[in-house]
Amino acid sequence: MPDLANLFVSVGLTEQKAKETVKNKNVSATFVEAIDLAKKSCEVDKSIGGLLYQISTRLKHKEHLPVIVMFVASKKIKTEIQLSCALDYLKNNPSMPVDEQKFSDASGVGVEISPAQVEEVIENLVNENKAELLNQRYRFNTGKILATARKLLKFADGRIVRSELDMQILDLLGPKTEADFGPVAKGKKEKKEKSGSKSGKEEEEQQWEDRSLMEQLRGAALKFHKPGENYKTEGYVITDNTMKLMGEHLKITGGQVRTRFPPEPNGILHIGHAKAINFNFGYAKANDGICFLRYDDTNPEKEEEKFFTGILAMVKWLGYTPYKVTHASDYFQELYDLAVVLIKKDLAYACHQKYEEIKGINPPPSPWRNRPISESVALFEDMRKGKLDEGSTTIRMKHVMEDGKQDPVAYRIKFTPHHRTGDKWCIYPTYDFTHCLCDSLEHISHSLCTKEFQARRSSYFWLCNSVDIYCPVQWEYGRLNLQYTVVSKRKIQKLIDAGIVRDWDDPRLFTLTALRRRGFPPEALNEFCAKVGVTGNLCILEPTMLESCVRTTLNNTAPRVMAVLDPLKITITNFPSEDGSIKIKIPNFPADESRGHHSSNLTKSLYIERTDFMDIADKNYKRFASNQSVGLRHAGLVLTLDRAVKGDNGDVTELIVTCKSVEESPKPKAFIHWVSATSSLACEIRVYSRLFKHKNPEDPAVVPGGFVTDCNSNTLTVNTAARVEASVKNSKVFDKFQFERLGYFCVDPDTNDNKIVFNRTIPLKEDPGKN
Repeated sequence: MPDLANLFVSVGLTEQKAKETVKNKNVSATFVEAIDLAKKSCEVDKSIGGLLYQISTRLKHKEHLPVIVMFVASKKIKTEIQLSCALDYLKNNPSMPVDEQKFSDASGVGVEISPAQVEEVIENLVNENKAELLNQRYRFNTGKILATARKLLKFADGRIVRSELDMQILDLLGPKTEADFGPVAKGKKEKKEKSGSKSGKEEEEQQWEDRSLMEQLRGAALKFHKPGENYKTEGYVITDNTMKLMGEHLKITGGQVRTRFPPEPNGILHIGHAKAINFNFGYAKANDGICFLRYDDTNPEKEEEKFFTGILAMVKWLGYTPYKVTHASDYFQELYDLAVVLIKKDLAYACHQKYEEIKGINPPPSPWRNRPISESVALFEDMRKGKLDEGSTTIRMKHVMEDGKQDPVAYRIKFTPHHRTGDKWCIYPTYDFTHCLCDSLEHISHSLCTKEFQARRSSYFWLCNSVDIYCPVQWEYGRLNLQYTVVSKRKIQKLIDAGIVRDWDDPRLFTLTALRRRGFPPEALNEFCAKVGVTGNLCILEPTMLESCVRTTLNNTAPRVMAVLDPLKITITNFPSEDGSIKIKIPNFPADESRGHHSSNLTKSLYIERTDFMDIADKNYKRFASNQSVGLRHAGLVLTLDRAVKGDNGDVTELIVTCKSVEESPKPKAFIHWVSATSSLACEIRVYSRLFKHKNPEDPAVVPGGFVTDCNSNTLTVNTAARVEASVKNSKVFDKFQFERLGYFCVDPDTNDNKIVFNRTIPLKEDPGKN
């Protein structure tokens, strides 16, 4: 290490920079190679050493190293501007051999920018901005002049350009005065604030709100490569056949963005999958591309038909239609053939180590790693024909992943019939083998994976290139996790088995089917995913942000109706209609009556909420009492108590009241909701509360007894005495309503001809005491 550091110092790096470079094995190895190449034709001084160092840190494809070093060593490339242009050319033209004439032209070799040219260009730009310069003087942002100058004087020395601009501005404005150093005039600042201009942060937030959902979904994906420019991606491997295969790929796709959502059909999708669905389908949609739904059905022991249909249903529920529904099993023959290719290239082998021996990061080396190719081919054929016992043999790839995992398994034996292929196969490929090859076979342009698959990126590139097929690019993003929940299939099954929740769609869970059943609209989930954005960081959020999106969506989409959860009967003795009924027209959305109305019967006998009555009102109580009148919403009536009927236990059972129109009465402190006692519908209302006590119920430091012990008791309250307007009689399952003053509710699938069941989706306002 000291020798390398001394070498780097000798070619111009500071001691500190040299020590840092030594720690980076990839950069230091490339730097050493660049120095050795340059020394063959010149002495490596500080000026050349600095350029070589930049090459070592910025060059995308190492096979280009000899060409660019030769141009630096021969002093054809002498400046940082030239070097940047050279690196950009190589990045955009990765094929070998390099066309040296085009490379030379792109790098500005032989281009000389005279001082007179610099002076002329700067003079013209200063004259174009003269009025602003004279007005703003030294507060003028010279950056825009420099940016234009760099375009016009591409290969000029930046320091010379800057110096010339400073000189010409000094010549125009003269030396700086005290006013140039002083603060901005107070009057101007106040005028700017008065004009209502926003701060940078406020403007950025407003711009975010104004962006469409699809634009928000793109997030960090704005940095992604364009279709056909895979080779511009960091770490992408170029082979002799890469550009030919890329050309064939572009002919097939027409340069189209192609993504895929690849779930395993062995469980129900959860809130984290909503982000994956939105990102894969949303990114394709935002770029006029297509997205496949591809089931990763390579493990027949755990796959069931209900999971296949359930996954597709949830994708469609979120508003997306797959371009095509495919399965990894569609490609079992192609995958088998590619495995044979890999073995014949001596890049994979048949191994007899047991699962217990090879699991983990550092298993002992396989004694069969270097067996003859013909033996591995024959054993693989015996595996396919079912001649070998399950667990006796695997096919392993000769590759080490980023996380240190040695020789990952490509194929294993499983004597389990497959959901789609039946008994045709008794060997099944692993994710590590299947995923990238299926991406290639479907000509995916952007393979979007969660961050834990980053350790498989090099394996992804290695495998596609090893079998010489088109290689897509894998991009990783951070998972989305919510607090106060668990989403693991195994853990949810434990909750079901323990009777804590009923099934996978229990509204206390955060599976997508559970959220749908509870009444969360898909638009709200999509908006939530957009607000979270797409980054490489793990997102761990409280449910409040999701609930806020739900509340906003339902406020705009859920029609208002009236319901009473705990009914208290009212009889109006002077009801203003002889037949005992008045039809009331109620707006579906009171804030916008153009969105329609529905009718409800106002009758002599009504129900109100029991909590909306108090014997004697105190100064803070605004609703009905013996000493306080109250209005009826939408009815135009004000009620006054005559007497309260009480049962044997002293509880109020009925209120006998009189009414007056609102025009004839003093304005009441409140208007309360109600339903007719004769025409309203009996219904069951289920109110769910938070399932877990702690933010992270899976943390043994917080919940030493395990997540099952962290469950709150009584997280479901069932009200069978509730009443709701008759206008909801023909509602369909999952229809959503705002019960005025109570919250948002959704029709549950348990509804039948005899009983309508509602789940409370969410209260009207966040409950400050729920934590």
